[in-house]
Amino acid sequence: MSDSKEPATVALRLLFRPVARIMLRAGVNWRELADVCKATYVEVATEDFGIRGRPTNISRVAILTGLTRREVRRLRTLLQEEEPEVFSRMNYATRVLAGWHQDKDFLDADGNPVPLSPTGGGHSFAALCGKYSGDVAATTMLKELKHVGAVEEGTDGRLIVKMRYYMPTMMDPERMLSSGSVLEDMGYTVAYNLHRSDTDPPRFERRATNTQVPASAVPAFREFIAQEGQAFLEHVDAWLTEHEIKDGDDEDGIRLGLGAYWIEGRKREE
Repeated sequence: MSDSKEPATVALRLLFRPVARIMLRAGVNWRELADVCKATYVEVATEDFGIRGRPTNISRVAILTGLTRREVRRLRTLLQEEEPEVFSRMNYATRVLAGWHQDKDFLDADGNPVPLSPTGGGHSFAALCGKYSGDVAATTMLKELKHVGAVEEGTDGRLIVKMRYYMPTMMDPERMLSSGSVLEDMGYTVAYNLHRSDTDPPRFERRATNTQVPASAVPAFREFIAQEGQAFLEHVDAWLTEHEIKDGDDEDGIRLGLGAYWIEGRKREE
């Protein structure tokens, strides 16, 4: 093995462990996993390893991946025909909740989200969804937000928002897509920091851990993170909202943000 390949394969085992847990619990066997890995290898080699900005040709993809040219051609055809994964419902749910907390049309004089009637104009959930839920119907959105506890109905029939972010509570397909998206974001940041040039600024990547904390402290830490972590993310969200592209701006938008995640493991895993 080359000097870089050996530590890379060790790192692969570490990052693959949580992926393996997810796949095994979802009933994905190793052959299905191998097919996904091959297709993803071909996809990344095609998109990211071209010369002078062009997609990589079949011969070079075969050399990079170790697959035959025939297999590369087959997988590239499948990738072109594959329907892209849709995260719109998940993303629009978050937009609806964020709009309820930030849009002055749905805030009281103190800046707090107001209870909304389910239908109608003005202060209504239907009007909120009209601005933020894309093509997802207000009735569908309300059912989902009630299901995860983000919205509840008051005694007067008006809707009360209980969460700022959409967090699925069941192991359903949409939650599976969400977890994959989180791992993708983390992975791209790590990959960028590994391969960036000395002149490129690093992307923020930090951890705070301690191997000498008693298990009895977990509840207190959970409460601490629920307060401090949520407050920090809301501050980040407010900054991003303030810097959104306005109507008439010439610059194209990019996806920008910050994620936070809980760390807990046995001491030997550290």
